[in-house]
Amino acid sequence: MIKLLKETKRFNETLFMLILSLFCFSASVFRSIHSGTRSFIFLNWNLFLAFVPWALTSISFLKPKIQKSKIAGGILLIFWLLFFPNAPYIITDLFHLRVIKNMPVWYDTLLLLSYAWTGMLYGFLSLWDMERILGRKLPGPAVTIFSTTLLFVGSFGIYMGRFLRWNSWDLFTKTSKILTEIGDRIINPLEHQTTWGMTLFMGIFLNMVYWSFRLVKERS
Repeated sequence: MIKLLKETKRFNETLFMLILSLFCFSASVFRSIHSGTRSFIFLNWNLFLAFVPWALTSISFLKPKIQKSKIAGGILLIFWLLFFPNAPYIITDLFHLRVIKNMPVWYDTLLLLSYAWTGMLYGFLSLWDMERILGRKLPGPAVTIFSTTLLFVGSFGIYMGRFLRWNSWDLFTKTSKILTEIGDRIINPLEHQTTWGMTLFMGIFLNMVYWSFRLVKERS
């Protein structure tokens, strides 16, 4: 596996993300032991969900045949789209700073920011991968529109998860209920101002961060 990661130039990236993830996990375990509570242990599950879209695109580069197959590529894209919002979702876990106060606020702030940063990085790295895949079939401007739009769609997904408590897999198990929720917000937008307000501003924020990353990357 290490040899394959090096051959595909993903070893350093994988190692770095592993270190970040282990740091987050260790910090949450330390918090749990020190405070005598399991208040923020759930962050590890959220981080795992953020890891999934990155894992999917990474596998597609380790196994190039996936990208060449229309069926496999289509399945990859569907599951990636479903799980992508989980990556930036961890940002909203900062809300817990208002209610969970059994550790110094500075520690919890840095803990949550560490998870949020790692989660966003998983998402952005997977989005770069997806751009590379789509860039072989679509013109550059179309890929740019795809990324920008997806970040807004992901922001809507974040709202659905944070406030309505839907999960990615609920789209398969509770399809009609989710489509009803989405349809109602599209048909009656003025009755759901929180939905579209958060979607808009979160989408703008994610685009700001993502394209800032791209600017730094291109400058280097």
